[in-house]
Amino acid sequence: MVSVQLIKVTKKFGNVIAVNNVDLEIPDGKFTAILGPSGGGKTTLLYLIAGIYKPTKGRILFDGRDVTHLKPNERNIGLVFQNYALYPHMKVYDNISFPLRLARKPKSYIDKKVKEVARMLQIHHLLDRYPGQLSGGQQQRVALARALVKEPSVLLMDEPLSNLDAMLRLRIRSELKRLQRDLGITAIYVTHDQSEALAMADKIVVINNGVIQQEGPPNEVYRKPRNVFVATFIGSPPANVFPAKVDLTEEPCVILSSGKFCPRGILAERLRRLGKDTVLVGFRPEDAMLRDKPGHNGIVMEGEVYTVEPLGREVIVTVRVDGSLLKVLAPPSTAERVGKTVYLSIPRDKVMLFDPDTEENLAFID
Repeated sequence: MVSVQLIKVTKKFGNVIAVNNVDLEIPDGKFTAILGPSGGGKTTLLYLIAGIYKPTKGRILFDGRDVTHLKPNERNIGLVFQNYALYPHMKVYDNISFPLRLARKPKSYIDKKVKEVARMLQIHHLLDRYPGQLSGGQQQRVALARALVKEPSVLLMDEPLSNLDAMLRLRIRSELKRLQRDLGITAIYVTHDQSEALAMADKIVVINNGVIQQEGPPNEVYRKPRNVFVATFIGSPPANVFPAKVDLTEEPCVILSSGKFCPRGILAERLRRLGKDTVLVGFRPEDAMLRDKPGHNGIVMEGEVYTVEPLGREVIVTVRVDGSLLKVLAPPSTAERVGKTVYLSIPRDKVMLFDPDTEENLAFID
């Protein structure tokens, strides 16, 4: 097991900064997901760790050892690509054994390791076939076997499930997580799919525009987003975020459609210190309840049902509130109709406030 550390790492391609001054620690023996949109810098970050790219500046350490200028084959890594990258003219056995043959390992050792890892990934019966004779899921297993056969210190995966259909992706991601846990290997997994990251990772690193936005355990990143980007990128549906006026004449309060929300404690102090007449309000769709009457618990907003989307186990109800379209996850028995007046009720402790200019969560601003 190997820990990975990036110290002030920057990567430029001409005038484009793909990764910008990144400090990051990846724990040994854990599953870390690097999550972000297309072009956000996640694959560049992975290739820097792999040694495919060299940083413009900064250092990369494996267990405290500087590997910044080492080639990929000198870092003992396993790399799995999105497109599998199998040799079409080689049988499965030869594809898996290729790294060991390249390292000039004895034939008996190669045969033992290939059959061992093939059995572990349940492809031992496919060793005599060519990649063109395999399904997408089988090809992905072969690519994974080739990465694992040399017992890498770090397993790097670049969106390995994105070419698979939805059902197969669900099955393989659970197998992949179980495999990583059983082997105790340090795994770094790049994805733009937030549901994959939440389901598989011990740690999530959210990156956008080459800058790390937040890192931490999945539940922490989901429940305590540090900015609007993280709040709206993670979650399905993502967090609702909308502007609201602020009244600072007495106690700081946020003015809403059916009254006001006056935060307490440190959040109230930070809202006062912010000193702005607007703020961004956020909440997760599952934290709101739809009511026919205003009620008195939490904060309440009046709105009109805009759309209703039944999804079987739940219903997504979109409500128009003061020009903003807010989504609520409701039970499958919900029978709201378009145009109906409803009230959104959100517990006080589930409400997030963001600086309208920096979009930082006030809960994290000192």
